[in-house]
Amino acid sequence: MSKYDDAIKLMEERCGNGKEVIIALATISLSTNAAGNPRPAVRMVCAYYEDGVFYVSTDVKKNKTLQIEKNNEVSVGGLDWYAFQGTAENLGWVKDEKNAKIRAEFKKIFDWFDEVGDEDNPDSIVLRVTLTEGTIIDNERKYGEQKYEIDFINKVVT
Repeated sequence: MSKYDDAIKLMEERCGNGKEVIIALATISLSTNAAGNPRPAVRMVCAYYEDGVFYVSTDVKKNKTLQIEKNNEVSVGGLDWYAFQGTAENLGWVKDEKNAKIRAEFKKIFDWFDEVGDEDNPDSIVLRVTLTEGTIIDNERKYGEQKYEIDFINKVVT
């Protein structure tokens, strides 16, 4: 097995396997600081992870979605010792036929989804966060390494 395979296995164990994870999702704010520079904006969101992607249920009118419309570069982090960069995309209404598989996962994984997912509202959307690069730490060295610098695009670890 390669280091990349080990890192992905670690990601699956921590974030995948059909479980809900809480991640910090950082975007670039639409407002600037006093010097006119862009500011980060971070919030905690519920997500599920599959094959290098986090999926989030949200509303098209939320600040995070509006910010992603202007700049889709995001960062995510979790208490399970990982921090990644990626791109976010609005996949549209959660009940759109193209989102049927994701919606089914939301209903299975998020025990709160039927109650607060607001899926009949066309503004209730799927946000896809595709990871591009980042770091996951394994202090136990379960697969030999302590730190994996993952390049999800080229499928390599340094």
